[in-house]
Amino acid sequence: MKILLDTHIFLWFISSDNRLSTDIINSIRNPDNQIYLSVVSIWECIIKYQLGKLPLPESPEIYIPKQRDRHQIVNLDLDEGSVTQLASLPALHKDPFDRMLICQSLQHGLTIATVDSAIRAYSISII
Repeated sequence: MKILLDTHIFLWFISSDNRLSTDIINSIRNPDNQIYLSVVSIWECIIKYQLGKLPLPESPEIYIPKQRDRHQIVNLDLDEGSVTQLASLPALHKDPFDRMLICQSLQHGLTIATVDSAIRAYSISII
């Protein structure tokens, strides 16, 4: 399975947060799965860090890629095909970062790991 981590799932995973379900942890750790973190999530982390809403032990442009590499999570770039998915995406979710993750999921056939109920409103594969 190819799994795209929602930003909060990635942050919970790298910090061993107890809000992360055993099912999601096992899916991320399963060597048969390929795990992705979108550049959109890195962008979101940098903005939240700059606004003082996301405390991190290092600046996000260093910390997030370092943790992604440490956990063998693949970087997912933002491409034109994903962006053009926005034209037909229903406005069920207002968060632009999450909307782009949904578009990337659709474009690349990825399952999203999330607990966000607004993302779950879309007809996409979710764990």
